[in-house]
Amino acid sequence: MIWYPYEQMKTMKEPIKIVDAKGVYLYAELPDEDSVAEGHSSLQRDTPRCKRTVPTIDAVSSWWCQIHGYCNPEITEAIKAQADNFSHVMLGGLTHDPVQRLSKKLAEWLPGDLNYCFFSDSGSVAVEVALKMALQYYVNIGQKHRIKIMSLTHSYHGDTFKTMEAGDDEDYHFILEVYGENPNVIHVPTTIPELEEAFEKHHEDIYCFIVEPLLQGAGGMRMYDISYLRRARELCDQYGVLLIFDEVATGFGRTGYRFVADEVLPDIIVLGKALTGGHIGHAATVANQKVYDAFYSDDADKALMHGPTFMGNALACVAALKSIELFEKNDYMSKIHHITEIFHEEMDGFSHEAIKEVRMMGGCLCIEVKDPASLKGYQEYALRRGVFARPFLSYLYTMPPYIIEDDDLRTILRCMKEWFQIP
Repeated sequence: MIWYPYEQMKTMKEPIKIVDAKGVYLYAELPDEDSVAEGHSSLQRDTPRCKRTVPTIDAVSSWWCQIHGYCNPEITEAIKAQADNFSHVMLGGLTHDPVQRLSKKLAEWLPGDLNYCFFSDSGSVAVEVALKMALQYYVNIGQKHRIKIMSLTHSYHGDTFKTMEAGDDEDYHFILEVYGENPNVIHVPTTIPELEEAFEKHHEDIYCFIVEPLLQGAGGMRMYDISYLRRARELCDQYGVLLIFDEVATGFGRTGYRFVADEVLPDIIVLGKALTGGHIGHAATVANQKVYDAFYSDDADKALMHGPTFMGNALACVAALKSIELFEKNDYMSKIHHITEIFHEEMDGFSHEAIKEVRMMGGCLCIEVKDPASLKGYQEYALRRGVFARPFLSYLYTMPPYIIEDDDLRTILRCMKEWFQIP
């Protein structure tokens, strides 16, 4: 039996079965009484395995990773070609061309001196590596008193234990209440005066300030101004604290910047989700020269003792290389800016008594409601209109694939608006 994520298994609804996926469409197997969504009848497939499937626009890019849509032929072919050679070898004492090429590409592509790539198999593990790397940086340079993490209120950095500690989302991480309040984690709001106060009070003990830059995803699609990050960079420099950008969700254009790191340079950046175009799991923790130099030594004890089995997986590396190539070749930043324009065309001025706020940034739009109950039933409502959505708590949002056509994007947005206009 499958144990599904973020679900009470005893009471969960029957999950929607997907039998095919292509472009922005998931082909969902629905009960016989459900007809093909209006406006999409031309997409109904009649092959034996898809006779009862309904095409639905994926409004959330499979947890924000499918930036090229599903089954991109170029990424698929790259994976197939590599699989004909080998699918995986460990990086312990071995190396291979795909991981070498990806490391070189990321070093060239990322800003500043973010040149040293440590690979892992998920965003959460990559954040764990970043936190461990930052802590050991200070151990290696003889500052063992720095044992505290600073992060944002309402932050989310993953579901492994150290990332849960760094995060600040009790809806996901209430299990840590059994330990009581952690004195080694400081959470600060996204206001500059409170940020300055926290640094002044705690700077001697902090070893890193970790943020989801500009857009806090699972914490509620909260958005804040880049001036906050610029001030954070100044304070980290002033007090000798490492700045970590968790760009697992925000990277590859989601905020409207290619990476927020292009605007404000961190010491460590964490990449995942869209790194491979969503085709296979992989992540990277990329450090600058200063961090790397603290580990580069004749002293074996200063080595980073970490090694995920599937780090640098060859299939994932070729997928990432092809994904980056497509991002560059097809000018995805222009696509993202166009998505933002459509957001504004459809949503500027939209309001309802149930809505607290409508927020937009880059390729993300969020409607926060006053009462979570007002979103009950939306997923089923959207599915009947040819849209797959996954609201959570008080947040109805879309993060569409970047290849989405205008008509499909407007279908998502109008579905969201119509929900609030039901008598």
